[in-house]
Amino acid sequence: MNDVKLSKLLRQFFIEDIGERDITSESIFPAEIRGKAEFVTKEDGIIAGIDMIRAAYAILDLTIEVTVRKKDGEATNKGEIIATVEGPMAILLTGERVILNLLQRMSGIATATNQAVLALNSTHTRICDTRKTSPGLRMFEKYAVTCGGGFNHRIGLYDGVMIKDNHIAFCGSITKAVTKVREKIGQMVKIEVETETREQVVEAVDAGADIIMFDNRTPAEIKDFITLVPKHIVTEASGGITMNDLHEYGDTGVDYISLGFLTHSVKALDISLRV
Repeated sequence: MNDVKLSKLLRQFFIEDIGERDITSESIFPAEIRGKAEFVTKEDGIIAGIDMIRAAYAILDLTIEVTVRKKDGEATNKGEIIATVEGPMAILLTGERVILNLLQRMSGIATATNQAVLALNSTHTRICDTRKTSPGLRMFEKYAVTCGGGFNHRIGLYDGVMIKDNHIAFCGSITKAVTKVREKIGQMVKIEVETETREQVVEAVDAGADIIMFDNRTPAEIKDFITLVPKHIVTEASGGITMNDLHEYGDTGVDYISLGFLTHSVKALDISLRV
């Protein structure tokens, strides 16, 4: 994760949660009282965001000592201590919730991604995410996907062209949309086109798309459509794909399967701070 952006976002999260001050912790613990606490996983999973603990506490108090026992992407078992922190007791507790919220969500995403990779069980097809992320958390969530063994689709609207059904409808055709984009962007930017029919796939190929997405198509339909796509064009399956049918989609031979549920409806990994 970008250190500058990470620090900026963490400061915003702390401002939201702390406001003027933590009246509970400050009232109970004088500044000179120090303590030690452990981050403990309460279920099996994959860790993501472990170094964020150090970055977060450094914003609140540079004297806090953080020791991590896991690396991002490593598996953890229920009851395992993944990090310890030592410093002013009030500050340890003040930073607890923001850090846990991020650590739990990121580790939940990494765990779900890892489960998807294992369910797919492919040496060719890759699992990737989408832009269906929580506002303000995209950097954290997309990083967590990579910790689970997945890959990132475009980060935002600025780093890749994706011509969707509404673009095509308003523009008039795939060919017109691709042509207009080619006139505006440089050679370093890839163009992806969303398709739903054989005719659209053929048109996208002829228009010079770099990536073709088969949107909300069945595995049988994709097996048919993919025969129309030259090997140099990257293919992607997306829309309504679940953990249960991942293997079927992998058998179609697509290069990528994008899964929105990895970030928009994932279950957080249960982690607690134990004093």
